[in-house]
Amino acid sequence: MTYCVGLKVAAGMVFASDSRTNAGFDQISTFRKMVVYERPGDRFMVLLSSGNLSISQSVREILQVERLESDGGEPLTIWNASSMFDAARVLGRAVRHVYEQDGAALRAAGIDFGCTLIFGGQIRGEAMRLFLVYSTGNFIEATAETCYFQIGEAKYGKPVLDRMLGPSTPLAEAAKCTLVSIDSTLKSNLSVGLPIDLVVYESGALRSDDMVCIDEHNPYFSMIRESWGSRLRDAFKSMDDPVWAPVGARYPLKVGSERHDVLRKITNPGEKIV
Repeated sequence: MTYCVGLKVAAGMVFASDSRTNAGFDQISTFRKMVVYERPGDRFMVLLSSGNLSISQSVREILQVERLESDGGEPLTIWNASSMFDAARVLGRAVRHVYEQDGAALRAAGIDFGCTLIFGGQIRGEAMRLFLVYSTGNFIEATAETCYFQIGEAKYGKPVLDRMLGPSTPLAEAAKCTLVSIDSTLKSNLSVGLPIDLVVYESGALRSDDMVCIDEHNPYFSMIRESWGSRLRDAFKSMDDPVWAPVGARYPLKVGSERHDVLRKITNPGEKIV
């Protein structure tokens, strides 16, 4: 019951998360799934979470105090790590800490240890980095070829990201694309809902004031919801209907295939099929 997306383009990063945690017939609950860790001029980091709420909340709290032993120096924390990779290692350790603490009790109650996180940002002296952290504490990093991560109900919002996003996408367009992805998910899945937390970060800024909580009254998001649906319908109507007869058609549908014909079984009238 979550949809979160984090993306990285050359101009900056965009993070967005819904806030629905329960969507039963008679009860809808919300909980914020985004936390921003910021020391202006030094580091800017964003954490998005999905999965078991008690686990992700514990990870958030432990991350504030978690320390990772370093080689002969001061223990690493997210506040003194010199790279986002090291900060992601601290986050992974926090996830494992919660597993060591609560994993056995959860298994005894028949509950899977489920927690997936998106963690990204920038620390002074290095480039922006974006990670997907699994419930085992290990992680992978976004690349130019795969410049975004999704967690939760990802399938509905993925097509627009795949079609529109690239490393050179302007930051404003990346934010717009993220909101269209969110809207597509809201349209098709009841378990994802408003309000939406959105953060836009400009590369090298090491801070951001471009943060907003989007509810049903937000004028820009209302425009996105209306115009995206309308223009999709217009684009759909502008495409030709299928034409079966190939003669004279610009885009005939019924043409030969090099692979195979449709599997078709024919019986004689009155024949008994056994």
